[in-house]
Amino acid sequence: MLVMLCSSCTVLQWRSNDEEIQAYFAKKEIPTEISYFEIDSMDLKIRVQHIKQSDTDIHIVFFHGSPSSLSAWNGYLNDTTFIKEATIHAVDRPGYGYSNFGDAMTSIDTQAKVMSLLLDDYELDNVIAIGSSYGGPLAARLAYENPRVKGVVMISPAIDPNNEKKIWQSKFTQWWITRWLCPTGYRVAGDEKTIHAQELAFIADDWDEVTVPVLHIHGDIDDIVPYENVKYTKEVFPDIEIITTPNTGHEIAWGRPELMKPLILKFMERVFVE
Repeated sequence: MLVMLCSSCTVLQWRSNDEEIQAYFAKKEIPTEISYFEIDSMDLKIRVQHIKQSDTDIHIVFFHGSPSSLSAWNGYLNDTTFIKEATIHAVDRPGYGYSNFGDAMTSIDTQAKVMSLLLDDYELDNVIAIGSSYGGPLAARLAYENPRVKGVVMISPAIDPNNEKKIWQSKFTQWWITRWLCPTGYRVAGDEKTIHAQELAFIADDWDEVTVPVLHIHGDIDDIVPYENVKYTKEVFPDIEIITTPNTGHEIAWGRPELMKPLILKFMERVFVE
């Protein structure tokens, strides 16, 4: 495991550059755009990929977990049926992909404020915010920050501050003697993981103010984010629907898009039709 974790920083970075993304989607014959949202006062540049093939006014914004990048959502962005239902946006969270790569932003609250500014700058309305793992609480916090968000989908979210599983491998990213050996994406993930429970506790009292519909999807054999997180979301969100996917683990967002897409589409119908 240590050998895998501490591989050369030229691998395991979980990201594709702009040219690689364009080439990948060109082969799929799916036009895509890449843009960068900048906040000069924070010296911050956020990369966003867009798929604009829908004639609706609905927008889906995807937030990945850690370590990862916006390319984790390729299974959704390259589905010609799915992308007809909404304009799709996938975001490199701060520190990952090509969004200030290597510079961790460990505050969920600050990340949500950044993403709120992004929604305003791009003038995105009727937003469904979707996040996996760490991206789950970020998507929910974004709904707290910005009324443009009309619904939230959390897939395998690490959201319960009292049920945060410790990943022993992340210690290697924090010890000075081993940190330099670890790939950059893993270092950022370790920085987030180290204080994730603390950051969740900081925003815990605000969840009852998230009044938009929330869908929580979780595998019942998740060995990274305990399934017991569903008990927490059931208690703290006013409008929550929980779906358990049997015999599935933590990888369902990116590993089982064929399971997730129908659930997301049904949720969208509930949000915008009912």
